[in-house]
Amino acid sequence: MSTDYQQAREALGVRLRELRLTAPGGRLTGTALAHKLDWPNSKVSKLELGKQTATPDDLRHWAEATGRPETYEELRSRLAGFESHIRSWRRQLVTGHKPVQDAVTIEHERTRVLTIWENCLIPGMLQIPEYARHVFVRHSDLMRSPRDTEDAVRARIQRQEGLYQPGRKYRIMVWEGVLRSLVCPPSVLAAQLHHLAGVIGLDTVELGIVPFDALLKIQPGNSFWIYDERLVVVEDWHAELWIDDTDSIATYLRVWNTLRESAVYGPEAHRVIARARSALNEP
Repeated sequence: MSTDYQQAREALGVRLRELRLTAPGGRLTGTALAHKLDWPNSKVSKLELGKQTATPDDLRHWAEATGRPETYEELRSRLAGFESHIRSWRRQLVTGHKPVQDAVTIEHERTRVLTIWENCLIPGMLQIPEYARHVFVRHSDLMRSPRDTEDAVRARIQRQEGLYQPGRKYRIMVWEGVLRSLVCPPSVLAAQLHHLAGVIGLDTVELGIVPFDALLKIQPGNSFWIYDERLVVVEDWHAELWIDDTDSIATYLRVWNTLRESAVYGPEAHRVIARARSALNEP
C-alpha cells in the first residue's frame, strides 16, 4: 500500500477519533461507540488507527452516532480523495465488469499516446472477443463479482476503434510469456496470436515483445498503462492504482524505456509470435 494512501487513511482515522472524543453529548469511549453502531470494538479501533478503509456508510453512521451528522460530507470528501488513487476490485466490480470498462474508455478517449507494458495477458486493446470473454469469466470467478461478460466484452472491443483513428499512438510492449499463457483454450490463443501478428504494421501501433532469451536490465514486474504522461494505472490482485504525481509517472516511463531496450519489433516480433503459435500445435 502506498505511503501517501496510508497517511491519508491514518489522517481520516485521527479525524474520526476527534469526533468521538468531542461528541456534543459527551465524550464517547470506543466501546460505547461500537455499541451504538452495533459494531465489534475492533472495527472502531482499526478505523481510527488507519488499519481499515472506511466505507461511505461507515462514515455516515459514525457522523450520526457522534452527534455530528453535518460532518459526513467532509468525511466522504476525505475518503474520495484517497480512494481515487487506489480503486479496489471489490468496490469496482460490485455491479460487474462493464462499469470498469466504461471508466477506462473515458481515459482512452482523452488520450493521444497510450504506453503499455503487459507481462501476463494480451493487452485489452489487442484482444479478440473470445480471448476477452475467457479473461472476464476467470476474473469474475476469482473476485466473486456479478457476471456481465458479454457487455464487458462489447465495451472492450468497441474501445479498439481507437487503433484506427489518425492522431493516436499505442506504444505496446509485452513479455513473451503473454503469448504462451493458456488463460483460454489453445485454439482461442492460436486465433489471438494470429490477430496479434496482424496488428504489426498498423501506423498507430508500435508493438514490441521482450523474448524469454533477451538480456534484461530490469525485471518484468507489474503490468501498467501510461496515459499521455498524466496518469499511470497499475493493476494488482486487490486493486488498481491510479497514479498521477509527476515523479511516479517519470519512474514508470523509465521502467518502460528500460524494458524496451530488450524488446524486438517488426519481423523479429513476428518470429516470436510464430514460435509461440507453433508451440500450441494448432494449424
